[in-house]
Amino acid sequence: MKVLILGSGVVGVTSAYYLARQGHEVTVVDRQEAPAMETSYGNAGQVSFGFSSPWAAPGIPQKAVKWMFQEHAPLKIQPKMDPSMARFMMQMFNNCTADRYAVNKERMVRVAEYSRHCIDTLRADTGIRYEDRQRGLLQLFRHDYQVEAVAKDMKVLAQCGVRHDLLDAEQVKAVEPALNRVPGKFVGGLHLPDDQTGDCHLFTNRLADYCRDQLGVEFRFGVTIERIKRSAGRVESVVTSAGELTADAYVVCLGSFSPMLVKDLDIRLPIYPVKGYSLTIPVVDDGGAPQSTVMDETFKVAISRFDDRIRVGGTAELASYDLSLLEKRRATISMVVKDVFPEGGDMARAEFWTGLRPMTPDSTPIIGGTKYDNLWLNTGHGTLGWTMSCGSGQLLADLMSGRRPGIDPKGLDVARYAA
Repeated sequence: MKVLILGSGVVGVTSAYYLARQGHEVTVVDRQEAPAMETSYGNAGQVSFGFSSPWAAPGIPQKAVKWMFQEHAPLKIQPKMDPSMARFMMQMFNNCTADRYAVNKERMVRVAEYSRHCIDTLRADTGIRYEDRQRGLLQLFRHDYQVEAVAKDMKVLAQCGVRHDLLDAEQVKAVEPALNRVPGKFVGGLHLPDDQTGDCHLFTNRLADYCRDQLGVEFRFGVTIERIKRSAGRVESVVTSAGELTADAYVVCLGSFSPMLVKDLDIRLPIYPVKGYSLTIPVVDDGGAPQSTVMDETFKVAISRFDDRIRVGGTAELASYDLSLLEKRRATISMVVKDVFPEGGDMARAEFWTGLRPMTPDSTPIIGGTKYDNLWLNTGHGTLGWTMSCGSGQLLADLMSGRRPGIDPKGLDVARYAA
């Protein structure tokens, strides 16, 4: 079967890998000149299977109001005359109940844990490396109430078979020795030993090279996707700046831009771009730098270790498709990394970046078919695109090939929003 994948971020490239492995003839199209040049370029560097949690959680509406008046808040809203923003926020707040949180958390962990198995297998099968480390993730708590609140997450993790350990203030220092240099800041932490780190941009590019050289995948860069043509319940072609492209099946992996492409097909995707920022900092003191990924729960900032760099990612900003780099957001993530690892990196040489995370109101990706029998979706992964990419790609390939998938796809496709 000829498959045309729209988008060459980490989700698009992993989809291409798994489809090509199953014998399909795959072409990937993207407006950029290389893979992973948008949201996948400068993400936080964490592959956090166990840390997959919905943003929509009990108490978030109240916290959102409080965060509006805080300088270093994890969520910021840029007021705009944007009906889609208001609709997204309302849908998200409707998911902030204990019952919806439990359902959404289970779906996310189901995909993420499957993805852990898939990426481990992919790494063994392809041999690619991407400054990766398999040393876990440490969620750090500055307050006792955060330790108490994590109990509900631990319950879901236990139900899903995810290894985890609740640590006290001394035990977190054994996991991340550099925390000995900042005594008294943290009361404990949740350690997820099976989580991983690495450079998503490097991973995606090396996997794309493997797909092209070993699996015959064709990549067409610098091609703008304009619209999809349909006929008699099927997709007929994709109109691009390079002409009309045809295939037997089509896969939309365009992240935050997916809703605009399928809107004319009467498919409504409740995906909204949530802007995130990152810093990439050269390591100057190995002993003062993280050894894996640390998540500061108070500020929702992740700090990850590459070979000789530290990647710091955080803040969520609702600002439509605005990609301007705001210095006050840089100030927040700079403050956190200097507070947690003050001697690890050279802040004067930090590189500042921003990207758009494709968020759904329930934080769960959209994976599966549509009302068009040859149009498929793999999009809406939010902050966990890389974490879920391999599991999502494998699941999608199995569904498209008519194979029995490795996990239950129930509740993951766009049909869950029909009500």
